[in-house]
Amino acid sequence: MNSKPNVLFILSDQHNAKVLGHKDHPDVRTPHLDRLASEGTRFDNAITQNPICTPSRVSFLSGQYCHNHDIYGLCGPRPQGLPTVFGHFRQRGYRTAAIGKIHCPEYWVEDDCDLFLETANCSVGGNPEYKAHIREANLTDEHALSEQRKGPYGQCMDGYQSPLPYRHTPEGWTVDRAIEFMQSTAAEESPFFMHVSFPRPHQTYAPAREFWELYDEDKLTLPPNWHYEMRDKAPHLRRTVQGFIESAESWTVVEPHTYEAGCRRKLRGYLGNVSMMDHAVGELLDYLDKAGLADNTIVVYSSDHGDYACEHGAVEKAPGICADAITRIPFIWRWPGRIKSGHAVESIVEAVDVAPTLCRLAEVDALATGDGKELTGMLEGGDLPVRAIGVTEFAWSKSVRKGDFRLVYYPKEMFAEQYPEGFGELYDLRNDPWEMTNLYFNPEYRETAVSMEKNLLDWLATTTRVVNTNCARQPTGSQSAERYKCRINSDGRISPECLRGLKNINYL
Repeated sequence: MNSKPNVLFILSDQHNAKVLGHKDHPDVRTPHLDRLASEGTRFDNAITQNPICTPSRVSFLSGQYCHNHDIYGLCGPRPQGLPTVFGHFRQRGYRTAAIGKIHCPEYWVEDDCDLFLETANCSVGGNPEYKAHIREANLTDEHALSEQRKGPYGQCMDGYQSPLPYRHTPEGWTVDRAIEFMQSTAAEESPFFMHVSFPRPHQTYAPAREFWELYDEDKLTLPPNWHYEMRDKAPHLRRTVQGFIESAESWTVVEPHTYEAGCRRKLRGYLGNVSMMDHAVGELLDYLDKAGLADNTIVVYSSDHGDYACEHGAVEKAPGICADAITRIPFIWRWPGRIKSGHAVESIVEAVDVAPTLCRLAEVDALATGDGKELTGMLEGGDLPVRAIGVTEFAWSKSVRKGDFRLVYYPKEMFAEQYPEGFGELYDLRNDPWEMTNLYFNPEYRETAVSMEKNLLDWLATTTRVVNTNCARQPTGSQSAERYKCRINSDGRISPECLRGLKNINYL
């Protein structure tokens, strides 16, 4: 057996951090993720870097903040020179694989992987292997079926049972391919770094039969903030929710075509998707046990961002910056004998922390281009904070989590017509975990809002990577190179760490 630990990094798409059995959700069934949490360490205040897929995934896989890698939209061009964790580990003797819904910029991940299999139409070339599997099984492509149904975003928002048996869903197919890859690396006695990315619980909200039948929409518990007076909520969120209320006849696909019935079916499909994805995670964990790999494999489970799961009456995730339901994500780590079991961490952590922590655990040098903090102290049982705030970014608006408060910053130009003096959101999550009372305009909390806006400004100033600046320390080591009298990292920039502790601050 190789001495290096294997890495299994599991990502789901759009998993609300509240929708877990071990978080006391009233309805959902997630026995395998609950088991993973009991055998490892969970972070209850993990923050995603971006509320949509591709930017978030680039941050996970590079360890870099969005304002440094500059990816804020779906798909798009390859970020020039930005290393991935796949290439970093591959150069250090690992076999690498990315299997499932990878959803990254063109050829950024593909070129760094020994095996790359995309199950969705999200990467260059689409999903030829999975499509071929569906054709050979004489089945209907689930995604194509969804696009044929009604929906404002090109995919059906209603919940229904998938026509595919579980084994032929993207989740079942991805598990099979992941196990085959682990078998091949075991035969070669090579360590693996494998990213398994499940498309669910993201829409379509169409789980396989056995997971659809786990739930009855008439008996589900709608969240406390499903329907309330949305006073002082973000205008684009209110507009989105009102649009779904008024268009229920068009986005629902079965009777009754009412807004509440549609929400209940969507929630049934969403919970069924969570349970189906949980089952897939369980199959991977069971294989690690049976193959004798569990003790030498670091397992990480997280999600690219959350889902409203009917919170605030929202059927779809947009606009995601508005809610803790989107910006906070599940974050569970397990490595038997090395990571403390049954440990829950309250301190704020971020998606960019995955890459440096995996490097530290595997005794691999950290990515010089990464912005994250390593979390090994917390994984060993501590709770000493590594950061004061956690930030989720859109190109303009930003969500800031600090202690029990969450602030959303919007430039005045965003809502100038409705709020000529400016608009923001501030929530006390300890006393208002469902974010129904915006405190931003409350004079008693003005100091808190201003302080958090200052925290955001300081964060942007101290975390931004620059091409060059006078008096900065130049990076050193094998991950840097000289370009006309200046040394830079492979992404063409220098780390903020090179600016710290400088005596001649006039040049800064």
